[in-house]
Amino acid sequence: METILKITNLNKIFNKHLHAVKNVSFEIKKGNVYGILGPNGSGKSTTLGIVLNVVNKTSGDFEWFGGKVATHDALKKVGAIIERPNFYPYMTAKENLELVCKIKGTPFSKVDEKLELVGLLERKNDKFKTYSLGMKQRLAIASALLNDPEILILDEPTNGLDPQGIRQIRDIIKVIASQGTTILLASHLLDEVEKVCSHVVVLRKGEMLYQGSVHDMIENNSFFELKSDNKEQLKLALQNHPSIEKIEEEEGKVLVYLKQDIAAKELNSYLFEQKIVLEHLVKRKNSLEEQFLELTKN
Repeated sequence: METILKITNLNKIFNKHLHAVKNVSFEIKKGNVYGILGPNGSGKSTTLGIVLNVVNKTSGDFEWFGGKVATHDALKKVGAIIERPNFYPYMTAKENLELVCKIKGTPFSKVDEKLELVGLLERKNDKFKTYSLGMKQRLAIASALLNDPEILILDEPTNGLDPQGIRQIRDIIKVIASQGTTILLASHLLDEVEKVCSHVVVLRKGEMLYQGSVHDMIENNSFFELKSDNKEQLKLALQNHPSIEKIEEEEGKVLVYLKQDIAAKELNSYLFEQKIVLEHLVKRKNSLEEQFLELTKN
C-alpha cells in the first residue's frame, strides 16, 4: 500500500523550553482514515503545521509521497483545513469557491460538484455571512476538495458544532473516504475517532503513546465477564488457565483479563471440565475511551 506521508523522529521545541512534539514517527498509508488523538496541548496541531510547512520543525524529518517530489509540489495534492474557515462574508458560497478555483487553477465546474458533496448546493447563492457554523465548516471542506487532493487534513473539524453539525461532518468524512481519498484528522473527541477512523495515533504532551488500527487497539483488550454459583471455585480454576493474566471482581461478577485471546466457547468448555457451570458469560471489549484513559493515566 502506497505511503502518502512518512514522519520520522519529529521534534518541535518552542522558546527553547516547550517541547511540543517529542520524537514522533508514524506513516499514513493510502486509502485509510487516520485520527491523531490527544487532549488539547498534546502536539496534534503542531505536528500537522510542520507537515504542511506552516510551522518549522526543530529536528527530525517528514516526506510526502515517498519523497519523490519536493514538499512545495507535494502540498498541491493535499487539501487542508487547520484554522477556522475564512471566506469573504458578503460573497456567496459559489463566488467564494470560484475565487479559490482561480487561485488553485481549478475549473469552475468543480464548485457545484463539491457543494453537492457537502450538502450545500441549494444554498450556493447565499452570502457566507448567513451561514451557520456547521455550514461554514462544510464549505471549508468543499474548498479543500476543489483540487481533488489525494489526502484531506482536518484539524478538529467538529470543534464548536452542535450534535447535528457533528453528525453531518462525520457523514461527509465517511463519504469522502469511501471515494478513495485518504484522510488525516486531529481530534480530542474519542467518539469522533472511534466512529470515522480506521487508524489512530495517540499523543500526550508531544509523545506518541500508540499507533495502529482502531480495531486492534480495542480488540487487544477484550475481557470476559463471568458469573457462577461457586465464585471461589471459579476463581481458583481461572488462576490455573495459561491464557489468563488477571482476575478482578465487580458487582458480583468475575472479570477475566487475557494474556492472549481465547474464544468464549473454549473458556466455557474448560470451566465445564472443572465442574463449574456458568450462569453468565459475556465477552466485552474496552471502548476506545477506556483504552485512551488507560494509555494516558500515567
